[in-house]
Amino acid sequence: MLERIKDVPAGVDALKAVGTVSKNDYETVIEPLVDSARKEGRRIRFLYEFGPEFRSFTPGAGWEDLKVGFGLMRLLDGCAVVTDTAWIRESSRLAGFLMSCPVRVFGTRERDEAVRWLGSLPEGPGVSHRLLPESRVVVVEVDQPLRTQDFEALALTADSWLETHTELAGLVVHVREFPGWENIGSLLRHVRFVRDHHRKIRRVALAADSRLADLVPRLANHFVQAEVRRFEYDELDDAVAWAAGSPDRAPSG
Repeated sequence: MLERIKDVPAGVDALKAVGTVSKNDYETVIEPLVDSARKEGRRIRFLYEFGPEFRSFTPGAGWEDLKVGFGLMRLLDGCAVVTDTAWIRESSRLAGFLMSCPVRVFGTRERDEAVRWLGSLPEGPGVSHRLLPESRVVVVEVDQPLRTQDFEALALTADSWLETHTELAGLVVHVREFPGWENIGSLLRHVRFVRDHHRKIRRVALAADSRLADLVPRLANHFVQAEVRRFEYDELDDAVAWAAGSPDRAPSG
């Protein structure tokens, strides 16, 4: 069965697996949790504990875990798995590479640390962006590893604009040091964003430290229909003007 753990801070949803976990446990415990979060418009920080009392999943629970998991992943800010069971630890680490949120595994005695880690996660998208309507340019500020949520939010902004316009004039990526992606799921969502939007953006500018100059051809390969140029990190205004279509500002690199 699944039991709610109540001695956790507000903002953390915690469950403990005891004995045998069945399909009915997912239907009566996890599905209502997901439905409630959707209705309240809130994100979930999920702690899943498997103590020595846990025995197994029924076959039906395994399928329900997969089915519910797809709905849960879209709402997760992070997931902490607390267990000393070797096969759960290993499978959780493997699943973490494909999840759209950070996943960490903790030992049974590290539950308090797991709760602190969940509480330390940033709220909402970690990379900011803004649409400049007059310029028809989206500016993306990158200062931490890219997350799936960042691309979901960016896609929502771009798609809302494209509902009433044929294209975006430009996209400006403002980054001093590229921090990479949080996990494989984030990288895959990045690829999907490019696939869905690369024909609808005319110009892409990279306003970055000179050490990132080698990213320019990579951007050009992704946005095959767009013109791509690099500017210095402090030349953000010039990059926006060029991306908007202004002909009188040239990049320095």
